[in-house]
Amino acid sequence: MSTETRQSPTSSAADSHEVIRVHGARENNLKDISVEIPKRRLTVFTGVSGSGKSSLVFDTIAAESQRLINETYSAFVQGFMPTVARPDVDVLEGLTTAIIVDQQRMGADPRSTVGTATDANAMLRILFSRLGKPYIGSPKAFSFNIPSISGAGAVTLERAGKTVKERRSFSITGGMCARCEGRGTVSDIDLSQLYDESRSLNEGAITVPGYTGGGWNSRLYAESGFYDPDKPIHKFTKKELDAFLYHEPTRMKIAGINMTYEGLVPRIQKSMLSKDREAMQPHVRTFVDRAVTFTTCPECDGTRLNDGARSSKIKGISIADACKMQISDLAEWVNALDEPSVAPLLTTLHHALESFVEIGLGYLSLDRPSGTLSGGEAQRVKMIRQLGSSLTDVTYVFDEPTTGLHPHDIQRMNDLLLRLRDKGNTVLVVEHKPETIAIADHVVDLGPGAGAAGGTVCFEGTLEGLRKSNTTTGHHLDDRTTVKKEVRTPTGKLAIRGATTHNLRDVDVDIPLGVLVVITGVAGSGKSSLVHGSMPTDTGVVSVDQGGIRGSRRSNPATYTGLLDPIRNAFAKANGVKPALFSANSEGACPNCNGAGVIYTDLAMMAGVATTCEECEGKRFQAAVLEYHLGGKDINEVLGMSVTDAREFFGTGDARTPPARTILDRLADVGLGYLSIGQPLTTLSGGERQRLKLATHMAEKGGIYVLDEPTAGLHLADVEQLLGLLDRLVDAGKSVIVVEHHQAVMAHADWIINLGPGAGHDGGRIVFEGTPAALVAARSTLTGEHLAAYVGA
Repeated sequence: MSTETRQSPTSSAADSHEVIRVHGARENNLKDISVEIPKRRLTVFTGVSGSGKSSLVFDTIAAESQRLINETYSAFVQGFMPTVARPDVDVLEGLTTAIIVDQQRMGADPRSTVGTATDANAMLRILFSRLGKPYIGSPKAFSFNIPSISGAGAVTLERAGKTVKERRSFSITGGMCARCEGRGTVSDIDLSQLYDESRSLNEGAITVPGYTGGGWNSRLYAESGFYDPDKPIHKFTKKELDAFLYHEPTRMKIAGINMTYEGLVPRIQKSMLSKDREAMQPHVRTFVDRAVTFTTCPECDGTRLNDGARSSKIKGISIADACKMQISDLAEWVNALDEPSVAPLLTTLHHALESFVEIGLGYLSLDRPSGTLSGGEAQRVKMIRQLGSSLTDVTYVFDEPTTGLHPHDIQRMNDLLLRLRDKGNTVLVVEHKPETIAIADHVVDLGPGAGAAGGTVCFEGTLEGLRKSNTTTGHHLDDRTTVKKEVRTPTGKLAIRGATTHNLRDVDVDIPLGVLVVITGVAGSGKSSLVHGSMPTDTGVVSVDQGGIRGSRRSNPATYTGLLDPIRNAFAKANGVKPALFSANSEGACPNCNGAGVIYTDLAMMAGVATTCEECEGKRFQAAVLEYHLGGKDINEVLGMSVTDAREFFGTGDARTPPARTILDRLADVGLGYLSIGQPLTTLSGGERQRLKLATHMAEKGGIYVLDEPTAGLHLADVEQLLGLLDRLVDAGKSVIVVEHHQAVMAHADWIINLGPGAGHDGGRIVFEGTPAALVAARSTLTGEHLAAYVGA
């Protein structure tokens, strides 16, 4: 045997897997694309909204990584996990574990707070159960989601072949306030919004929608016999008023018909207040918003906790006080506690709170309802789990991490992304902001257009290469604008006085009307609190916030915007049949797939299989319905049209339908001309959904539009189009108020209101009011400095 020692090769085969290789990706609108993404680098994916960025990063790379990891668990465990279908791609090689930090808003459950969503509350509860004086119980005693209950009774047991009865008792000490059930607020009905007490019932005293004009609802009360219908309500005796408002359900005959009489308040609670607010008709929703007031619970003072939980304290601070503190202050308080018995807990809790501060959310408090966080804040709260993690060789996937961030805060976010990369991780970022594209090691630009016009790779390479490339992103990367020289003259003003919502400090401000107003400031300075929480309710305000659009795979832009109604009516009129035939969710649906177009087979813990319906070939309608035509096209062909093509189709000739054309014009105005009107809502990107929402709100008859970061999810090239839309709204006589960080929108404003100077208790004040030119000239605020740098002043 030879004594020669075998030389090991200098490079191992394992070192050859330096890229994530995607070959033949066809998910959503991707056109059989292939890319190679370097590992342990920061790759930014750019392109216009709807070009296929999310389809490549989230629906292909991240989805397959998660699917493969899920398959490593037992079938029993997989049964409890969300099933992910294999993406439509030929080859995916070199994948690593993907951690997705998306922009999905946190659930608006009234019991969910920043503390419960991040485990900070769980740690605080353990801390108070160990150190709190007096001792009141286990961590459950400090939870506002657990009520105190006790019970006793006989239980039957089988013991040694005999049936034995024993008495058992139990008790659980919870922290829930019994009055508000851990919600912190109690609802109250404003009786003055239900009736006009100066009138009698026969004079139409009841002002509730559906109870006016002599219908059955109003006759029920006028003819009940419990009181005189000709007597003004303010003259009712206490007994008569009680019968009118709170009477128990009673069967009686009204005009010979058996009906159930019930007091007005419980009747409205059952018929209106038990429904989902979003599902109500607009006029009913307006009434409910006006008539129902939510007031702070008088028992717990809004803390959600009962007396016991609030009585136990550590160094004079109760758990309610701790949750109310600004997180940056709470971190200092926790750091000052020196208790060796709970040292590991204090270290972990302090690290979690410091992560909030580091990521720029130190201005929040743990008792802040999670449903009130913006999309950007929700995303950063999810990032907290990743900070300080010891994992390496992980793929972090971010969806526009700079959303909701002031230019001043973007640098901090960039540092975090670079830190994750420098630990040896692959960082994939879908982003539009030039400041974040600038730090990329590698750029993948998708396009050239959106929807069907996108889905191809236009450029791969370095930032310098992107600048020189002939792509839409390359052209607009160094876009700069100038401050508006001539500003519009206001036609009036909207006065806000003594605003104290969240961190606002008794703010008085006059918002000019008839012009474009931009409200800006660092994240957490109080912008949303001012426009959403302090605006007078009777001013005809149309508010377009960042709330998500609900929609199943059966929903599409046509159903969401109400466009399908005029289209169905036009088809029905042209063919002399019922409109219901032209809905895939109604009578016209294919009976085999119930109008879904595909047959879904559920395979338990494995991804379900969707096969195209053989009967309708995926068209969703019965064959007989497709025989009916309008302007030479059937309903399936019409729903397959893009907004631009449908505008032309419904604008002229036999198919001319003005109501449909009006809605399509709005969709084109917000830059959605490329969308197919029958495309499922589930395939739309975040930016597309927000603009779809804006298009529907433009139909409302309000005089004041309040838009919350309309540039979120918009490519640099689309911002110009958005500014044109805002100008058209103002020129049409509307007042437009925009909460925004984008410097191009600030420069285009007629008036800027800058809140700050900092976030949380360092903000909440007006630090500047005036024109963009004056803000740039003064440079007295962070916003002024960044805007001056942007316009090159």
